[in-house]
Amino acid sequence: MTAIPQERRLVTAIPGPKSAELQARRLAAVAAGVGSTLPVFTARAGGGIIEDVDGNRLIDFGSGIAVTSVGASAEAVVRRASAQLADFTHTCFMVTPYEGYVEVCEQLAELTPGDHPKKSALFNSGAEAVENAVKIARAYTKRTAVVVFDHGYHGRTNLTMALTAKNMPYKQGFGPFAPEVYRVPVAYGYRWPTGPEHAGAEASAQAIDEITKQIGAENVAAIVIEPLLGEGGFIEPAKGFLPAIAQFAKDNGIVFVADEIQSGFCRTGQWFACEDEGIVPDLITTAKGIAGGLPLSAVTGRAEIMDAAHAGGLGGTYGGNPVACAGALGAIETMRELDLNGRARRIEEVMKGRLAEMREKLPNGDIIGDIRGRGAMIAVELVKSGTKDPAPEAAGALAKACHAEGLMVLTCGTYGNVLRFLPPLVIGEELLSEGLDIIEQAFGQL
Repeated sequence: MTAIPQERRLVTAIPGPKSAELQARRLAAVAAGVGSTLPVFTARAGGGIIEDVDGNRLIDFGSGIAVTSVGASAEAVVRRASAQLADFTHTCFMVTPYEGYVEVCEQLAELTPGDHPKKSALFNSGAEAVENAVKIARAYTKRTAVVVFDHGYHGRTNLTMALTAKNMPYKQGFGPFAPEVYRVPVAYGYRWPTGPEHAGAEASAQAIDEITKQIGAENVAAIVIEPLLGEGGFIEPAKGFLPAIAQFAKDNGIVFVADEIQSGFCRTGQWFACEDEGIVPDLITTAKGIAGGLPLSAVTGRAEIMDAAHAGGLGGTYGGNPVACAGALGAIETMRELDLNGRARRIEEVMKGRLAEMREKLPNGDIIGDIRGRGAMIAVELVKSGTKDPAPEAAGALAKACHAEGLMVLTCGTYGNVLRFLPPLVIGEELLSEGLDIIEQAFGQL
């Protein structure tokens, strides 16, 4: 494995001729419903760089949507997964088990918040983890209702589409959806009518009132929330909101589920985002950053809740695949050794500092309505000058300008107006600064 030079390099237009050839093949063979942010075909990736088939090297501010936090070819992930690959690829844990699965569950018990006895079950994707968390909560409480929040994103399976707030592109045309799912307000500080300072108290009171009056707390199996909302726009619930909701859940025998699929594993400068306000969830769902790019997810939680499902009620053929488990152990080893929580906090310091400077000094800086997020999960919400009206076309134009200059960035947000930054936690500071220079130039071209 040769290390990829950690420098941006453009040798063709983006996308280049070889990518264009592959795109033609893709259009003929791959279903049109599977989109791509940028049709640049990857040849190698590692550190903070994606190298395409034309030899261009792009700075990576996406991490495959917060997956390759340790880099896309981390030494420990490659070493451990390769060794496992040579021993066996699969037995099915439900047929003949293996140590790697158990070891991942032990690590999860140690790393997740709270010192109570914990158990885990492993799956393949984030949506699968969320769906199983709901199954477990229903088995434990003997209740059916599930509460989720405005701007939340939880996946693309039938149940998780019902849990997800945004219609396009996730739900349009795919109904009917699973019943007994109820949506309540979230403390979106930037857009809260009475201002961010009131959002935590008012939104939690409103959400609790709606749950109590419209559903009945005694009917609720689970409250499911992202402690830092991802796809909805990197919304950090205003302070006080999460503790109030968690306390309400505790007081009413409701299972509080933290969906940490995008925010977990050092992404926010802590192992898990819910630690920020000292939240100890009953169940926590993880995926994305867990295994350095290999498909793995988990539900971890209080032993008595996790054990509520009957034997054989949880599982799946590939869940906790041995190669993916080996990758996870390599990713966790890397996070510990390199102190990736510390790296994430440094990325936040650099990014927020530069973005605040851009807002101050650029002639069109007032289109940056909000700079938010934590660690290496940072976003800017773009608005029309002098207003809070969403500016999705500005987000699209900025992303396009960045892509042309060899910087991979993503957009998100319920209104499509958020530019989000998810660099690998191992990115070098020079690449980080160069990426921010490109963003600044892109603002200048708007």
